Amino acid sequence: MQITLGPSWFRELSSIGYVGVSFFFVLSGFILVYTCQGKSVNVMKFWRTRFARIYPAYLFSLLLMAPWFFYAATKLKFPLFAWATGHLKSATFLVVALLQAWVPGNALAWNSVCWSLSVESFFYLLFPLLLLVFARRSRGRLLFYVAASWTVGLAISILYLWLRPDGLSTTNSEVINAFWLNALQFNPMARLPEFMMGMACGFLFLHSRKNDKLAVSLIATGVAGFILVVRCGYWIPYPVLHTALLAPAFAAVVYGVALRPRFAQFLENRILVLLGDSSYSLYLLHTLAIGAFFQFSKSGFENPTILKTIAAVTVAVLVSVAVYRWIEVPGLRFLRPKDKRKPEIVAEPAADSVFAPVHVQA
Repeated sequence: MQITLGPSWFRELSSIGYVGVSFFFVLSGFILVYTCQGKSVNVMKFWRTRFARIYPAYLFSLLLMAPWFFYAATKLKFPLFAWATGHLKSATFLVVALLQAWVPGNALAWNSVCWSLSVESFFYLLFPLLLLVFARRSRGRLLFYVAASWTVGLAISILYLWLRPDGLSTTNSEVINAFWLNALQFNPMARLPEFMMGMACGFLFLHSRKNDKLAVSLIATGVAGFILVVRCGYWIPYPVLHTALLAPAFAAVVYGVALRPRFAQFLENRILVLLGDSSYSLYLLHTLAIGAFFQFSKSGFENPTILKTIAAVTVAVLVSVAVYRWIEVPGLRFLRPKDKRKPEIVAEPAADSVFAPVHVQA
């Protein structure tokens, strides 16, 4: 949806909302390292725990979206689901198996935001191996990994712009069926550098001491970089903006907040922690919840009022909290490996939990 209401800065920010996924990939790598805290990892237990953490809400979102997806793919010939229309059985299997991101034409099938979970599942698969690469590395080597990850991520985008394999003169978020552009945006290998940057920053953090001045510097630098890119977004090529460009800014903010500066202690408020825990469900269901609100309220979706927009977002947040309480938490308790000690739900945050660095108990 093209946002046409609100001040110019809000419209600029909303127009590049897709860069938030880069933030979550960086956060994911950081949090997984943070929760391990140098401990040995039981590979099978880790994989099973990650599955238990993400799949119940993921499956629930698919069930809710199933009527729309199958109707659109078979009756409407919806352009976004063009590949799924011709390969419906394969598309269904790939989405259920969290493999859709590997097929560029199918990455956005069913519940379009779920492509990032397909990417995350690949990160989870690699994580135990990547731990061996990052563990016990010097601070200098870890900083090199941060720089190298950013360089590789940018190089992939720049290579696309140079070669123009899709033959497109311009690219933007409205282009949905360009094979190589979709691969650049959604393929797990293309997004791996962002996750690896988060991991490197996580190991750097483990060797850090609480330092308010460093935290403030990191957060201020990251926010300044983000604001600069938002203001200049119109002139930045879409493939570069979509992927790794802002990863260092996001890494700086995550690192800074994890240092727990005094001014960020409000993030440990119970309500904000709950919202952070529920952010994964909000991500999965916000499109459906907001769309349903405007549909049932019979108000304009193309140009909504500010009050209607606030109401729609509020509904989406309440739905996400309910799904967290009654789908995510019970699913985690049921599916995760059994332990003699009482399971601590917040010790296994979703990669998309916004306030995870603040409240995770390792």
